[in-house]
Amino acid sequence: MVDRYDVVIAGAGPAGAQCARDLAARDYDVVVLETEPEDEFPRQSNKSTAGTFPSMMAAFGIPDDVVMQFTDDVVLESPNDYYQTYQPGAVLEFADFKRYLVKDGRDEGAEYRFDSRVSRPILGDDGTIEGVKYAGDEEVYADVIIDATGPAAPIASALGVVDLERENQAIGIEYELEGVEMNHPGYADLRRAMMLRLDHNIAPGGYSWIFSTGEDTAKVGICYIQNDRHREFAEKGKTVDGYLEEWLENDPRFADAERLEGKVHRGSAHIQMPGRMHTDSFIAIGDTVPTIDPLWGEGIHKCMKSGRAAAMTVDRCLTDSERPTDAASLALYEELWHEQVAPRMKQRLMLTELLYLAPNERYDRFMRDLRRTDDDILAEANRGNKLAMRKLLHIEDLPMLAKYARERLA
Repeated sequence: MVDRYDVVIAGAGPAGAQCARDLAARDYDVVVLETEPEDEFPRQSNKSTAGTFPSMMAAFGIPDDVVMQFTDDVVLESPNDYYQTYQPGAVLEFADFKRYLVKDGRDEGAEYRFDSRVSRPILGDDGTIEGVKYAGDEEVYADVIIDATGPAAPIASALGVVDLERENQAIGIEYELEGVEMNHPGYADLRRAMMLRLDHNIAPGGYSWIFSTGEDTAKVGICYIQNDRHREFAEKGKTVDGYLEEWLENDPRFADAERLEGKVHRGSAHIQMPGRMHTDSFIAIGDTVPTIDPLWGEGIHKCMKSGRAAAMTVDRCLTDSERPTDAASLALYEELWHEQVAPRMKQRLMLTELLYLAPNERYDRFMRDLRRTDDDILAEANRGNKLAMRKLLHIEDLPMLAKYARERLA
């Protein structure tokens, strides 16, 4: 007997699990195939800083009991200065969050199969995907297959739908610490804040962070892309672990801090423009696309919206009496992605590249620039508004802009 569903989803991360929640709530037969064993889930994939915003919590019905700490402010740090602004947020316990999505999806009727690594697509005579191979020689078929496996992308890669470029891969490491002095003299008060630091001495070509999880506990990490900018500022042979350890040794806020046992998180994501995201009977979602915010690395909300956009697309197709799942019918997903998941992606990616091109002294001035403007300018620049971005530039930035233009042309 053929094992068949309306939808097969590979991957139980935020994108895949949210897509399953939405589809199951609409009474579709959906099965999620997850690589990890259920009794360990998500030990291998517990890699997110899990900083998000109340808009995500409200939009997707996420309960407060997966939150480690609600925060009031976002802080941006440079080597010698900082900027603080009111922006409520939430730092999640990522493992609890992922387990909640699975449980809620099951309650809605979604089926989960753990220890079920997807290996490759099953193609019909016309070359259209009809199902997937998983857990060795097991097979499952569906009207629509969704790849939510992140950068691994076994189905999307085999179908030639995505092209994740190695030079755009960001790598990161994070520790959970206790004994952090969250209100150290000379620094911003981080007791209820999410802080991002721009400093090439700590994270060359990237950024570092301190996310409050309590009175003296925090998630602390760094992330960078190993591109030309990293090679320009980095010390030869120094690893991401080495940079984080050096920061912990030299920043006075960590003088009495200790790592919490078993709380080391590693991850990677691609910071680039997406290419194709779908083909006949197939959609790629979440970090498979990729979907992560290019500027500040926020991925949870965008992955959840990506999963919902895919569910909306599948729902529209399968409620049609002819149940069309050809590429033209599934093209709605890409429209929704560019309109709702990551609007103005090209402009925001440009802002990201410019930001990490800047030297440390420009970051100090950037903090002063932010203080002389209102919060709307930063918010609009963050959305990719070119007029707002220009208001944060100076005549002294022309050499940097010229260098950026030369690299783009090359």
